[in-house]
Amino acid sequence: MRTNAPDKSNEADGECPVDVPAPETAGMNSEKMLLGRQPIVDRRGQTYAYELLFRDSSRNAAAAPDAVHATSQVLHHLFAEIGVERALGPYRGFLNCDTRMLMMPGVLDMLPTRHVVLEVLETVEPTPAIITRCRELKTAGFTLALDDYTGDGTRYADLLPLVDVLKIDLGAIPPDQVARVVAEAERAPALLLAEKVETREQAEACGQMGFDLFQGYYFARPTILSGRKLGLPQVALMRILTLLMQDADTPLIEEAFKQQPGLSVNLLKLANSAALSLAKRVDSLAQAIVVLGRRHLQRWVQLLLYTEPGRGDITSPLLQLAATRGRLMESMAQLLWSDKRDRSDQAFMAGIMSLMPALFSTPLAEILAQLPLPPLVCDALLERTGPLGELLGQVEALEARPLDATLLPPGIDGESFNACLAEAMAWANRIGQANAEVA
Repeated sequence: MRTNAPDKSNEADGECPVDVPAPETAGMNSEKMLLGRQPIVDRRGQTYAYELLFRDSSRNAAAAPDAVHATSQVLHHLFAEIGVERALGPYRGFLNCDTRMLMMPGVLDMLPTRHVVLEVLETVEPTPAIITRCRELKTAGFTLALDDYTGDGTRYADLLPLVDVLKIDLGAIPPDQVARVVAEAERAPALLLAEKVETREQAEACGQMGFDLFQGYYFARPTILSGRKLGLPQVALMRILTLLMQDADTPLIEEAFKQQPGLSVNLLKLANSAALSLAKRVDSLAQAIVVLGRRHLQRWVQLLLYTEPGRGDITSPLLQLAATRGRLMESMAQLLWSDKRDRSDQAFMAGIMSLMPALFSTPLAEILAQLPLPPLVCDALLERTGPLGELLGQVEALEARPLDATLLPPGIDGESFNACLAEAMAWANRIGQANAEVA
């Protein structure tokens, strides 16, 4: 019988790595290193963790002799410079570990155990030394995952009892053999994770077979995420968003909020959390609108569209993707057009709005007809034309192929993109948590 992977949320973090080991071969240029992540979701379709991806972008594949150096660079960037709380928020990061990475002292041992899942790659031979090392890591408090398990229980007999997550690659096993592998894997005390889930049929079949976690393009690409009809709270939010974009008078916006008591309460909560330095409490909707400011309020309303009514829904993959895409486009626009403040605001808007067809199962043209968007944003969303259209297309391509440096816009190198992406991930995490707190 499987048991849940141990919850280490109450454990003290280890020290974050500050010094990274020198590579045994020529070091890679950090400007050519790209960082990506792919969501791992649970049976409800909610975000459980992210697999962290990193490559030498000159080849779009990790150079084998420098695998440890590549991993160390990313670990240093994520945990020492950015901070794990900012980079991952409430989620864990699955980190690929080859034999050298597992056995190298002073790297893995310094990672925060509650935020990292060490993913033992299928290329790792489970020798006695590896088994001993995995036991040490487990004793230290780490969660272990085994990648690309194909049912070879004999080979992994000593390792399986130590594994918390067992990953089964649907692309590496004939479809008629998956059930057999799952039946064998159920003997291990681990959560079962289905990799390479690319269709709704695969997702449903894996759920019926007893998989606990899922990873693949079916969950990562917004165009195939299940949409939902526009409910009353979303209709009200669209009305409020329209008023904000039209720069309507405060009494009109206040009246729109008054018609939705739940939204009004959340607005007051948000305003009071943002006004901690004020001498008195925010106790009116008009005051809340002033305290938050139109720009902040508009962004909050845009993101609320992606949450379930009455919930902050921090674990929604679509909310995380929308927030990350909008912020990433804003940051990249600031680098590309530093002299145009409006351009970065419009880039954020284009990023957020681009996912609404997946949210509402409605053609984008019908959605945009209800909103007074600037022509530059409309062109970007409908035709992928103009400077924002080109940037949106590049960001969408990078989401599908996050490690391909040829997709970066001219003027932004790998190092700058990584910094923008990490900051966008951190911002999306904060927004999700803020929504949850005021819900």
